[in-house]
Amino acid sequence: MEHAVIIGASGGIGAALADHLGKTHDVTRFSRRNDGLDVTDEGSVMRALSGIGRPVDLAIIATGILAPDGAQPEKSLDAIDARAMAQTFAVNAVGPALLLKHLAPHLSDAARVGVLTARVGSIGDNRMGGWYSYRAAKAAANQITHGAAIEIGRRRRQSVVVALHPGTVETAFTEGYKAPKVSAAEAAANLVEVLMGLDPSQTGGFFDYAGTAIEW
Repeated sequence: MEHAVIIGASGGIGAALADHLGKTHDVTRFSRRNDGLDVTDEGSVMRALSGIGRPVDLAIIATGILAPDGAQPEKSLDAIDARAMAQTFAVNAVGPALLLKHLAPHLSDAARVGVLTARVGSIGDNRMGGWYSYRAAKAAANQITHGAAIEIGRRRRQSVVVALHPGTVETAFTEGYKAPKVSAAEAAANLVEVLMGLDPSQTGGFFDYAGTAIEW
């Protein structure tokens, strides 16, 4: 049975991904809540991922915050707070970078890796402004994922490493959103289908839950 790793497995989408993949894969779950994994602390990341033990055939990084506790995404430049912005970057951009760094040595030759980012991280698709910290951190995560795909692909030519937009999902993360939502279980099934359906020529891309490429 192939080995899958879900990082952020205690969150709404992460838990649904782990449950969905558990039907077809041997799943290893990591989370802050259950394992004390702090994605902003390289020592914590290294300790967690060093214990993976066997090659990883599929991995999904499902970590992230909309804003630090007590804060909200900025609606204007006046609302930008340096500390809140730095924390948002630490979790949403530095975190995936550290996770990819320490996950890469464990990947199988044809591994599939998805990093959950967000459509609002697209610079070309930004027509409303606002949400400066979250947008910029997700754009950074997209760049990190793209670069990692190139590097990992040099040694693992059959690998696929991509940024994925899950859509608006019914979780605590999106509570209060007025946009149409899908269940975490449906989002998980969609994301896995997209990730499994991509081929190595598409590595380094940015795709939504329907498999449609998103502009950078």
